[in-house]
Amino acid sequence: MELRQLLYFVTVVDAGSFSRGAVALNLAQPSLSRQIALLEADLGQRLLVRTGRGVTTTDAGAALLVHARAMLDISRRARDELQELDESPGGRIVVGMPPRVALGLSTPLIQQFRERFPRAVITILEGLSVSLRESLIAGRLDLALLFDPAASPQLSFQPLMREKLLLVAPPKSKLPARVGLAALANYPMVLPSAPNAIRHLLDSVLGPRRIELQVLAEVGAVHTVLALVATGVGCTILPESALGAPGGEALPRAPIGPPSIWNALVLATPTARPATRLVRGTAEVLQELDFRRRETDPGDIYRLSK
Repeated sequence: MELRQLLYFVTVVDAGSFSRGAVALNLAQPSLSRQIALLEADLGQRLLVRTGRGVTTTDAGAALLVHARAMLDISRRARDELQELDESPGGRIVVGMPPRVALGLSTPLIQQFRERFPRAVITILEGLSVSLRESLIAGRLDLALLFDPAASPQLSFQPLMREKLLLVAPPKSKLPARVGLAALANYPMVLPSAPNAIRHLLDSVLGPRRIELQVLAEVGAVHTVLALVATGVGCTILPESALGAPGGEALPRAPIGPPSIWNALVLATPTARPATRLVRGTAEVLQELDFRRRETDPGDIYRLSK
């Protein structure tokens, strides 16, 4: 069984027929058929069945297809890695970020990426942490910055920044120096709608304490939350970095606790896929960016652990 034969087999399956597969491979159809026949003889299994519309896989063919794709992918990655040893890597990398993180980090990330990898292309995709996590596991992203992701054996996390959540109120509101967790139930709230990392974090902290918030409205974007708070609809709970968005700078805010509630921004990477030089280098660039690191207060008893 040769990698070349596996490539021919996968191409025929993807094309749906020997004739279209031969065109895709720039190979004569009799030669392609002979190679598939040799592969079937080597394995002692019928892999493809010709039909009036092309070909379909047998049960053995369907089983081999999964392994063939994996072996071809590993072969390609190994070849790329070896080619990258003596030259600046090319190719494309896709990085996922929440919108408010992308707003502040896209420019320095792209500038430093271009300096380090002039032959490569970087794509930044924005989305909620929940959807970015799913895309990373599915292989649609190479790296992602996520807020408080759920643990997964398919991902590893590198902490980048931690922030306390704050109670944010409409203009001219009078807030105490600190707001205890139980007192949060006294404030009408406008919150991000689930699924959302902040909502999940609040539920995980307040739920076990039987603290129920007065949720007046739920919206998807942070800037919409801030706009509603600015018009007096209600209060909200956000990390300090979110208040840099338009409309959030002048809003009254107060720290929560004790205990404080911390959210964490992490760099997430897949554990199953081998990291190329480009992926490793981009991860290093992300870790070198100017994230504001915050230390815990001695009196805090609630901690995030990843």
